Amino acid sequence: MLWIESIKNQLMENPYVGKPLRAPWLREKKYGKYRLLYLVYDDLHCVYVVRICDKKNQQLVIDTILAYLSLYREEVKKLART
Repeated sequence: MLWIESIKNQLMENPYVGKPLRAPWLREKKYGKYRLLYLVYDDLHCVYVVRICDKKNQQLVIDTILAYLSLYREEVKKLART
């Protein structure tokens, strides 16, 4: 998808291009009815794309991301080591 490539390039330039959600490190980029939700880890110098969802499911996805935040961080640490 061209949209995903465009977002990827934007995030490489500036991980804070999207709209913040509850915290500066939890953000979204919109495309039509879809939202790409991602986490910014400044200390690890990376962005972790968590999910693409629609507006209808957005709140459930945000709540789930916040509930599993420590697991995402561990996953990012593992990926950064490889």
